[in-house]
Amino acid sequence: MSGLRFGVVGLGVISRFYLAALERLPGVRLAAVCDRDGSLLEPFDDRVARFTDHRELLAAGGLDAVVVTVPNDLHLAICRDALRAGLPVCVEKPLALRAAEGAELAGLAAERRVPLFTAFHRRYNTAVRELCAALAGQPLPVRSVTVRYFELIEEHVGRDRWYLDPERCGGGCVADNGPNAYDLVRLLAGPMELTDAQVVRDATGVDRYAALELAGRDGVRGRIELDWSYPGELKDVAVELADGTVLRADLLAGHQGFKQSLWHEYEGILGEFAGLLRDRGGSGGAGGPERGPDGVDALRVVEAAYRAEAGALG
Repeated sequence: MSGLRFGVVGLGVISRFYLAALERLPGVRLAAVCDRDGSLLEPFDDRVARFTDHRELLAAGGLDAVVVTVPNDLHLAICRDALRAGLPVCVEKPLALRAAEGAELAGLAAERRVPLFTAFHRRYNTAVRELCAALAGQPLPVRSVTVRYFELIEEHVGRDRWYLDPERCGGGCVADNGPNAYDLVRLLAGPMELTDAQVVRDATGVDRYAALELAGRDGVRGRIELDWSYPGELKDVAVELADGTVLRADLLAGHQGFKQSLWHEYEGILGEFAGLLRDRGGSGGAGGPERGPDGVDALRVVEAAYRAEAGALG
């Protein structure tokens, strides 16, 4: 069989979107899967190589890249091992739990000249891409960007209860949904600094709601609203131009049913990642430290939000 050979490490709730994309995209194929829970490997009997330890998967060879979609607290160790083995990595956001961990991975990728790609799926949403195209044709500068990211987290996690464990997730809605939302702000208006944060936690200490205020160059502003207790799902973006015109994107438009928009977004992720690998092969093996969206910058904003909550911003 031809095509880039991918190994998927982690078979939790998000893995199904990667697996489906690998089936639909030309020029790529699933070659190996790995999960600590052996029962999750059973559907892959006689189809691809199966492992319960990512180190065994890496040692077996035969892969062109790995997709890391495990609980957030495992990202650092698994990505580090894959990069050291010389394999390009596409890792589910967030890149790691802390900005220092993300910087370590980016530094290792640069040292080994191996691509490290953080998967921010919302930038591949059709409505977002249409919004980007509309902005490209506008002579007026962007004044502000507002991103709303609302869902009932319990509907999303399924058996992956680690999302509700701050030690494993890195926090709550700020740590897990914050990077995706900030990536949209960055995509549309450039990198920003956090100026204020309101964070609301439940009785168990998990942040379930947050409002983040950001500021960028030339006076551009950003606002991110996150809600893990919303009855249903709402994901949208509003961009205000200098003359007061507001352009909007409903990320769920045309996608009926919870999480249905993710199918095409994950195709976009793996399509761009595969293109990066092909370009790398055609340029003598060169690879940037973190081609594609910048996962380290998102971790920096997440950490700033938690510092602001604690009254230590700055």
